[in-house]
Amino acid sequence: MSVRLATLLALGFFAVGSAVAAAPALVLSRVPAKSAASVTVGSTAIGPDHLVAQRNTAFGQGLSPEVNWNSAPGARAYAVILEDPDAPGAKPFVHWLAWNIPATVTRLAEGVPTTGAIEGRNDHGGNGYWGPHPPSGTHHYHLQVFALDAPLVLTAGADRDALAAAMRGHVLASGEIVGLVTAPTH
Repeated sequence: MSVRLATLLALGFFAVGSAVAAAPALVLSRVPAKSAASVTVGSTAIGPDHLVAQRNTAFGQGLSPEVNWNSAPGARAYAVILEDPDAPGAKPFVHWLAWNIPATVTRLAEGVPTTGAIEGRNDHGGNGYWGPHPPSGTHHYHLQVFALDAPLVLTAGADRDALAAAMRGHVLASGEIVGLVTAPTH
């Protein structure tokens, strides 16, 4: 009986472990920083209730959000990623990829292209920002900022995995802010 119990416990452990391992991983958790330093991220698009302003969603005007962060010592460039891990699928849904934001820039204005930066492919099929648009329920949108030790050698239109691979070993510090969007009920 103890062998059977041990087997059941082991199967239960591996089933739980597999479920956790299979959960969609954000780039923030896949690309570690070189130090324990962090970037403090803020946005006027995300209210104190954590709700994303409708104008910054695909239900509204679809404007890219204002995003700001503190300067990280030694940073030579920044990258911004917006992902939705609540979307169905094996990976979080990518809403925005931007990199090689100059080190002198610590704020992107609302609805403005990322001047001086390169934008990648979102999962809606285009380059640049695609506003949150959960099909149902409430989704969590992770707006992540990465301080990089050098600009990345990566062409426009690259996807999330290519950006994560290019950032590996170059992240000095990172941080995020999470906003919520609920699908309208009709």
